[in-house]
Amino acid sequence: MLEWLESLSLAVWLRDSVSIWAYPTVLTLHTMGLSVLVGASALLDLRLLGVSRSIPLSAFRWVSTAVAIGLTVNLITGGMLFIKDPLTWGKSIPFLVKMSLVVISAATVLPMRRYVSSGEAGGSARLLAVTSLVAWSAAVTAGRLLAYL
Repeated sequence: MLEWLESLSLAVWLRDSVSIWAYPTVLTLHTMGLSVLVGASALLDLRLLGVSRSIPLSAFRWVSTAVAIGLTVNLITGGMLFIKDPLTWGKSIPFLVKMSLVVISAATVLPMRRYVSSGEAGGSARLLAVTSLVAWSAAVTAGRLLAYL
């Protein structure tokens, strides 16, 4: 399966092209999607932890849209980055750790959305916010460290 992915024309283009529209653009879009995704998530996390309590939770309804856009961009570009070198990433423990952290982080999004809708944040909302902040931070760090492993 990994060999097949590596042989796809899109994978070959991403890996071998010197065009700015290949790997550099995909990596830039991945970084931009990550910025929107993690930035919007962090704003909501901090509000759930009590920062700027004077701002009602309902003012954070836009976060779900921003997170959905960032996550969609990152699923597409992340898939493209993966197929560029699937034999390496598919067997890489650090990559699998990063992806596990991304799954944990993304799993906090829907439950937190309920707190925004209800306008109330209890103790479990704070636990979700801490989990989200720690997991996103660790996922971003792990992703960055992949360039050196």
